[in-house]
Amino acid sequence: MTTGYVFHPEYLWHDTGTSAGLLPANPTAGVQPAVHIENPEAKRRTHELIHVSGLLGELTVIEPRRATMTELLRVHTPAHVQHIRTQSDLRQGGDAGDGFSPVGHGSYDIARLAAGGLIALVNAAAQGDITNGYALTRPPGHHATADTGMGFCLFNNIAIAARHAQTTLGLTRIAIVDWDAHHGNGTQAIFYTDPTVLTISLHQANCFPPDSGWTHENGAADGAGYALNVPLPPGSGHAAYLHAMHQVVIPALDRFAPDLILLANGVDANVFDPMARQMLTATSYREMTSLLVDAADRLCHGRLIAAHEGGYSPFYTPYCALAFLEELTGTTTRVTDPYAAVVAGYTAEPLRAHQQAVIDEAAHLVPRIGKREITTAP
Repeated sequence: MTTGYVFHPEYLWHDTGTSAGLLPANPTAGVQPAVHIENPEAKRRTHELIHVSGLLGELTVIEPRRATMTELLRVHTPAHVQHIRTQSDLRQGGDAGDGFSPVGHGSYDIARLAAGGLIALVNAAAQGDITNGYALTRPPGHHATADTGMGFCLFNNIAIAARHAQTTLGLTRIAIVDWDAHHGNGTQAIFYTDPTVLTISLHQANCFPPDSGWTHENGAADGAGYALNVPLPPGSGHAAYLHAMHQVVIPALDRFAPDLILLANGVDANVFDPMARQMLTATSYREMTSLLVDAADRLCHGRLIAAHEGGYSPFYTPYCALAFLEELTGTTTRVTDPYAAVVAGYTAEPLRAHQQAVIDEAAHLVPRIGKREITTAP
């Protein structure tokens, strides 16, 4: 098994400016300048831990390239692409569309490099150069819809990679799993009527976007049944997420039998993250990854390609990402989770009845996915 890895220093140069977390700095209104919550630190530290742990030497490093206009327009409207380009040309940058998502000066080309990095991994997997892969990209993508950026996202990297796989590589059925703490609304919206792309999102209920990602959002028209949501209550932890994986995610993948699995690997459901209130640990991500790797091996020759999404704790995000990548590669490094003793009790928390009820509601929708006989993937 060979694991590809995409990273580029330009990802850290996407400039989100001075803010008070989410809000633009406004001293006249008492909003003191600080750093934007989506800043490079967590991802820089993640890359450095991957290097220091020795794992980088086990990976097949793949150079990203910038997504072309043709690739962007398979997903996004011309008006949206032009908007991001125009905002990026401003000396002080601009906004992606929602008033809270900065577009730094020059971020248009960096966002293209993020989307193109994921495409490069998908190409390598389709050609057999790698089995699976991880793109440590920035800016993130899963909130961007066809016609607007939002939630810190400019272009929808995973959606662009999915359409590339279908139109260029002949991988017909694409499954997108999203365990970021926030609903993958943009990805869902782009494929909502498309039965060739299954979207599955595990997220904190009513976190972001507000009133989005409920179980009744299950696809429409020809895509009815091909959007699955598990809106877990705040405070859900290891037991709830693992139960959701066993009862919803893996059965859905088995029914769909994809040619490729794409993962929105947001690690902001971790217990130290400032942007959500879930209780996952590095161990949680390790165990969830193991289940996905097994499913990919069984269904699509191991083709599991992950894009980093959220994860805003600079000191804990790297250990969650390292656990994910160790499981992806089947390698154990010398680095262990230094917070394991602190968070050990969280993984012992039992599954609660109100968490179980949400998972059961989502599990009842799995049979709506048209079952495909599992044969040898292309």
